[in-house]
Amino acid sequence: MMNYRIAILSLILSAIGLISCDKDEDNNSPSQGTFNLNIAGLEDLGSGYTYEGWIIVDGSPVTTGTFTVDANGTLSQTQFEIAQSDLDAASTFVLTIEPSPDSDPSPSSVHILAGDFDGSNATLGIDHAAAIGTHFHDAAGDYILATPTDSDDSNEESGIWFLNNSSGSPATGLTLPTLPEGWAYEGWVVIDGVPVSTGTFLSVSNADDSAPFSGSNAGPPFPGEDFLNNAPSGLSFPTSLLGGTAVISVEPVPDNSTNPFLLKPLVGSIPSDAAVHSVLSIAQNLNFPSGTATK
Repeated sequence: MMNYRIAILSLILSAIGLISCDKDEDNNSPSQGTFNLNIAGLEDLGSGYTYEGWIIVDGSPVTTGTFTVDANGTLSQTQFEIAQSDLDAASTFVLTIEPSPDSDPSPSSVHILAGDFDGSNATLGIDHAAAIGTHFHDAAGDYILATPTDSDDSNEESGIWFLNNSSGSPATGLTLPTLPEGWAYEGWVVIDGVPVSTGTFLSVSNADDSAPFSGSNAGPPFPGEDFLNNAPSGLSFPTSLLGGTAVISVEPVPDNSTNPFLLKPLVGSIPSDAAVHSVLSIAQNLNFPSGTATK
């Protein structure tokens, strides 16, 4: 009988010990805080990419989680549970574009928004040094209509070149800041509602990276394109660009879309009566995503 009572007492003490350990583990688990995002102006990235937030804690990035954006610009998630100790120590928030799925636990080089915390809040913009680093306030652009890559002077309205020839010789037509890693410029013309790329570039004083529609002659050493060959479906080349729209966008690298990205610092209508070989200007379009982060 005594052995039976000892066995029962031993079981009770063991159970008390397990409960105590569980309580100790709960007490040692990090407390969670709520992190909130309120961002307007983002767009659907399509398949293969997603947005991911990061807080900078003691100089190192800590993910706040991923989210997508629908066609209306609505975030799929705006509240995230984060360790309170990390939130308390966070100095900066950075929003990146990441591949999906993503095997790399570190942030990509494509930083689109960032902001420093002032107390619990951070105001987010593209001009933060941890994002693109500029708001494009000094962006400006000139271009001409011409088709220098063929010998036919009857289709000059079918080419656009971002240069200024007012001095009698071609010169740089675009004023744009140098982009950080993860971004590139791209020129576009919207023809009958269809955006067609003139090519991507990093330097405004060199040719862009491709010329799929141009003729066989060499073009000037500036971004631009002649729309003479290989027309996309629904269009025919040569064509008149009069009445269309010229665009300079900022694109993520890599880029999975055949349309201009949401960052378009220069946009302008091509006058329907524009003279070929004459300098035309493209206007600023400083409508960029922005928002707040709250920890």
